Amino acid sequence: MRLVLERRESTPVALQVASPLLAVALMMVSAVVVFAALGHDPLHALHVYFVMPLSDAWGLQEVAVKATPLVLISVGLALCYRSGNWNIGAEGQFLMGAMAGSWLAVATHGAPTGAWLMPSMLMAGAAGGALFALVPALLKTRFGANEILTSLMLVYVAELLLDWLVRGPWRDPAGFNMPQTVVFAREATAPLLFGEGRLNIGTPIMLLVVALAAILLGRTLKGFEITLVGQAPRAARFAGFSAARLTWTVFAISGALAGLAGVLEASGTVRQLQPNISPGYGFTAIIVAFLGRLNPVGCLVAGVFLAVTFIGGENAQIMLRLPLDVTRVLQGLLLFYVLACDALLLYRVRLVRSLLA
Repeated sequence: MRLVLERRESTPVALQVASPLLAVALMMVSAVVVFAALGHDPLHALHVYFVMPLSDAWGLQEVAVKATPLVLISVGLALCYRSGNWNIGAEGQFLMGAMAGSWLAVATHGAPTGAWLMPSMLMAGAAGGALFALVPALLKTRFGANEILTSLMLVYVAELLLDWLVRGPWRDPAGFNMPQTVVFAREATAPLLFGEGRLNIGTPIMLLVVALAAILLGRTLKGFEITLVGQAPRAARFAGFSAARLTWTVFAISGALAGLAGVLEASGTVRQLQPNISPGYGFTAIIVAFLGRLNPVGCLVAGVFLAVTFIGGENAQIMLRLPLDVTRVLQGLLLFYVLACDALLLYRVRLVRSLLA
């Protein structure tokens, strides 16, 4: 006997909404088991992880700061995934955008600048991410290369390039030989929304992107094309839509949003370029995209939830002395549960008696 998966003819909307909620619940249960195995009170650990980040103004600001790059990247990934293009290299596009935007900050450091610098950095970051994302799009449409492999491998290229820059030509000469650039000048820093904290213009930009993406997918012909090419490629061809052209479009948008997130992180949160500027935003955004059901508004909700786990993980490192790896394990379990719930949502498990048996 063997188990086979049979695709369901239709899936109720209620189950589609319940699937990510069930995945979060299963992740919580797993967290309780992990905390208990590590010798901590599970209820206290859950409070540190998921309640304390939302209990004061500073924590709320930090959640918004962490959620901003996650949501920006995941919205771009959602467009890719809905069209059937699997961009796994958002981490590299994030780093390339950070480098492209930071180039202006480093090149003009110490020179007289003006209000033009920050918008120029944002445009350079978005352009850097978009151009880097077009490499797997070119390889897929021109040579039929698998975009999962090519986009993923390009992450290593971006990481090594960043490491070389901050240890070589861009290294701060007064930085005690540390691998980092100079601290950006005020004109090259994303303006803060409040006098204290790190909340900057990146968050309203992210909210604007979510709104525009929701309108694109729900109200425009291009949004219909993205969905149709992903769900029914043959029907899309009969309708005159070009899958290759759409691949270029969604990869460019996805890369631009990842690059924008990268330059906002460098100029607004870190305020310089370092090798560890990203704690894995590009990969975590994949979880956000699927947890948000590939919907921009869903990505916003899921991004805030994942941001809470980041801040909660930092709290747990200080208060419970739990390693950062616990946070990564919980995030990985969340992706596993999301995909498992989706598989059971779309397919029916059936026991089949083998003829050989």
